[in-house]
Amino acid sequence: MTSADSRTFAVRHVQLARAAFAALAALMITFSPDHSALVGSSVFSGFAIATGLVLLLAVWLVYPKGLRWPSAALGGVAIVAGMASGLLPLRTVTGYFVIVIAWALISGVIELIAGWRGLRGRRERRAIAPGVADARPAALVGPRSESRDAAVVGALTILLGIALLFVQPAYALDYTIEEAHATFTLTGITIGVGLFGGYAAIVAVYLGIAGFSPRPVETADTPDFTAEASASADPTPQKDSA
Repeated sequence: MTSADSRTFAVRHVQLARAAFAALAALMITFSPDHSALVGSSVFSGFAIATGLVLLLAVWLVYPKGLRWPSAALGGVAIVAGMASGLLPLRTVTGYFVIVIAWALISGVIELIAGWRGLRGRRERRAIAPGVADARPAALVGPRSESRDAAVVGALTILLGIALLFVQPAYALDYTIEEAHATFTLTGITIGVGLFGGYAAIVAVYLGIAGFSPRPVETADTPDFTAEASASADPTPQKDSA
């Protein structure tokens, strides 16, 4: 059987691609002096569409049958959110908050559930008595590291959505920097765009580390279903050599 890391495209490549797009979004927001709704929506649109395309391609190139639904769902949500954010009439303060919050909560819940199910599936496999085959197909339980990473990123995305819910879009605070002899205004959209930039930076670092980390060979928790299937298909009784 071919392992996941021996394929041309593996989970690590998906994680590294997501990390690259998140890092690009974080850099664009960090070094942009304009944190308006137009800029924030533009950066988020590019980030979401690029990430969505990677996830949708991974459905066919990376994940086996039985593990494709999280990538397909996350990719679809990201593409829809990115296209909505790219529409000029929706590039407003209200439009930015509505689209980003909806994307963060929906995709965060999907990824968290996918990670939690993967971790729970592996715990159930370890709980099975030795010599007793698990009736579920092997493809329904992915690697533990991938499940853990999905749960963490899902939780971070949900936190982004919750944090944006507490930001007042109409908020405005004037402040003066004496050294610069200038007065500035801190607005709700500035905070909202900044929160997304911080989220993108954290996700970029986390997925980058996850993508470059060595993958352990998980043999102890992964039963040989091929051997089990062959043994169960052979009706010839085994004679006692004694």
